[in-house]
Amino acid sequence: MADQNPFDLPLEDFIFLPNTIDIVMKYNQAVEAFVKQRPYIRVGKVINDYIILYIQQEDLPKIINEIGTSEMKLLPFVVGLLGTQDLEAAGITKVQNQPYLDLKGTGVIIGFVDTGIDYTNKAFIYEDGTSKIQYIWDQTIKGNPPEGYLFGTEYSNAQINDALKSKNPFSVVPSRDTVGHGTFLAATAASREDNELIGVAPDAELIIVKLKKAKKYLTDYFLVPKNQDNVYESSDLALGINYIFDKAFTCCGRPASICVSVGTNYGSHDGLGALDSIITKISSDYGAICLAAGNESNMKHHAHGILAKTGDASDIEVKAGKNGGSMFFSLWTYSSDKISISITSPTGEVVGPIAFRAGAHFESKLVLERARVIIEFIFPSGLGIISQLTVIKIIDPTPGIWKITIFGDLVVNGIYDMWLPITGLVDPEIEFLAPDPRTTIVVPATALGAITIGAYNSVNGSLYAPSSWGPSRLSLISNPAFVAPGVDVTGIYPEGVGKMSGTSVAAAITTGACALMLQWGIVQGNQLDMNSFSIRSYLVKGCVRDINIKYPSDQWGYGKLNLYNSFVSMRGRE
Repeated sequence: MADQNPFDLPLEDFIFLPNTIDIVMKYNQAVEAFVKQRPYIRVGKVINDYIILYIQQEDLPKIINEIGTSEMKLLPFVVGLLGTQDLEAAGITKVQNQPYLDLKGTGVIIGFVDTGIDYTNKAFIYEDGTSKIQYIWDQTIKGNPPEGYLFGTEYSNAQINDALKSKNPFSVVPSRDTVGHGTFLAATAASREDNELIGVAPDAELIIVKLKKAKKYLTDYFLVPKNQDNVYESSDLALGINYIFDKAFTCCGRPASICVSVGTNYGSHDGLGALDSIITKISSDYGAICLAAGNESNMKHHAHGILAKTGDASDIEVKAGKNGGSMFFSLWTYSSDKISISITSPTGEVVGPIAFRAGAHFESKLVLERARVIIEFIFPSGLGIISQLTVIKIIDPTPGIWKITIFGDLVVNGIYDMWLPITGLVDPEIEFLAPDPRTTIVVPATALGAITIGAYNSVNGSLYAPSSWGPSRLSLISNPAFVAPGVDVTGIYPEGVGKMSGTSVAAAITTGACALMLQWGIVQGNQLDMNSFSIRSYLVKGCVRDINIKYPSDQWGYGKLNLYNSFVSMRGRE
């Protein structure tokens, strides 16, 4: 009924209401007590040290006031897709064919948190007509959530097999991949096609999570272009990763290799944010998480600089296009510094300087232009331990060159980094005039415990031009770890054979390689405690390196993936 109290609805119905939003908080006794005293907060799932909660949009200001925080600290980020020869170049064919190894992924689960899968494609069907897909959790379809989860519909292997026997499979299991990204990556990692389209681990089985689209409140908050449909929530991504490991271990009794080929520039890029921390903790379990580094190095979405001393100022210039797309900037500085911000429009109108004050929210409408400027200061950020965050939004910017000036009111460290959203989540005409290609690895590929993969062209040996560069802002480990083939890779879409370039497909190839490593280590009993950390070490050891490049490199990591070399190195050979 239209007048029904939303808080009387079952939790799944509440979650799917258009004005329901997720919030993510560090979980502790104080938060538990806070939530219990407020019936308008619906409790979701605890993942490691974080809890996902669900509220109505109109209740967000109340929570912000009561706990003294900001939207940016509570809201999940929006994430986008990272993909727009091959197995021989990555040393995988040798491993598949080596008689003493004979590794094809038997006994291992490969998981994807992406756009879904075309489960009717023969690449995912055994010779007896049954599916190699063990579970699909379609977050977009209400009705039958997985046990321990709160929304969406789970389809089992038995249900998928029933669908495959039907004249109309989608009447039985209505989950589809309308984008094709997830299907292509799953086929790259695990296709059973007995030809050049065979996957890295053809005998591995699959668990698939189809992400639901981000709510309008989030896409509006992060100023995502109106025509972008492939935008998702970081909280749903975290749930999807957790689900795959849950199912792989508890229901299938198998190790899992998971591919994450979505990412974002909303985050501290130091590996210490909520999503990074969740992934790092999960990575210590038996299995592997492979993260696409992103395709941002040449997209002009990152600026970097240093304020040398107190009193210095630095200008960052950005071009606003004629399309009128709004601009969202994340400025990260160190907690030891105090800064002020001013904004100068293309016509010379100046807003500020506005001094950094924790929790402050400043908003100004320009006098002679229709543009509106919003500045939010967040400290401590809660999104990265060593950082403070300044969010700058320019709504309806005048076309031309905008100038953001950073004033060093008190300089101890002086380093600053500023990001625009990733490609697809920002108007393509918006770009920095003096961009820095370094530190362009997206979140959560900055996570400390996972395996981050860049892309190269296996035909001519060159780096894929957009492949994101390291280091992370924390720089504890080299990211990317290495590069894998990622240019014009042939694969399978729902509508047929095609090609894909980007770090997404490089991550899918590496995910398959990790599955072969898990088969050798855990399934065959050679290393029962194998996880992301140890697999990363083995793969790094086997990388092919160029004598003219110094490693680790911000672009190449430790070199080019070569799985066969990794196995050779385990046996003590040169």
